[in-house]
Amino acid sequence: MLTKNQIKLIASLSQKKFRNQHRLFVVEGKKGVEEFLNSTFELHHLFSISDDFNIENNQFSLIKEAELKKISSLTTPNVALAIFKIPKIGTFDHSKLILALDDVRDPGNLGTIIRLCDWFGIEHLVCSEATVDCYNPKVVQATMGSLTRVSVHYLDLETFLETATVPKFGAFMDGSNIYNHILPTNGVLVMGNEANGISPKIEALIDKKISIPRFGNLQNTESLNVATATAILLSEFSRRTIEM
Repeated sequence: MLTKNQIKLIASLSQKKFRNQHRLFVVEGKKGVEEFLNSTFELHHLFSISDDFNIENNQFSLIKEAELKKISSLTTPNVALAIFKIPKIGTFDHSKLILALDDVRDPGNLGTIIRLCDWFGIEHLVCSEATVDCYNPKVVQATMGSLTRVSVHYLDLETFLETATVPKFGAFMDGSNIYNHILPTNGVLVMGNEANGISPKIEALIDKKISIPRFGNLQNTESLNVATATAILLSEFSRRTIEM
C-alpha cells in the first residue's frame, strides 16, 4: 500500500530541483525498470502491480492498479514504477568521439539523442547546464533504457571546449559538407539548440563547421530536427571508423 509520503516524494520528482535535492529519479514501465535493475544504477524503491520482480521486501511494494495510476505520469500506466538513485558521474578521456549539446531543451530530442549515443557507441554525452535534465521523466521514458549505457555530463560547455585538445566540430546550416571531410575517430561534435543552433560563444570555440547538404529540388526545408541531424552526423563519423 502506498503511503502519503511516498506519493508526495514521487510527485516531487517530476521537478528538477527535487530530483537534485533527493538525488532520485523515476523510471516507469516494466521494460524500462528491468533495464535499470540490470544496470549499475542503484534502486531506491520499486512499486508494481506484479510480484514478478525479485527485489528485497524493504525496496518493493506490491500495489493495486488504481494506486499505480495515482503515481504514474503516463496516460496508460505500465505494471511498474521505480525510483532510482542519481549516480555520481566520473571523469572521461578523449580517446573516442564525444557528443556535446548546447542548450537542447526538448525532452524528446534529448531522449532520442541518448538512444543514438547508445546505438553508435558514444559513451559520453556532454550537456551544457541549460540543456534539459536527462532525469526528467519524459527524457528517461524516451531513452527506452539507453540512459543505463550512456554517461551524461552536465558542465560549463564553454570551459570544456576551451580545455579540450581534440578537434571540435559543430553542426551549422552554413558549414562545409560533412561528406567532403576526413573525420577523425576522436573529437567533440557539438549540436545546438532547436531554435537558435549553436550559441555565438560556443561557435567561437569550434574548429570545423560542418553541415548536412540538402538534396531536395525545392530546397525549402529550413532545417533538420536536432535529433535527426545528430543521427546523420553520428552515422557518418561512425562509418569512417569501419575497416573496409
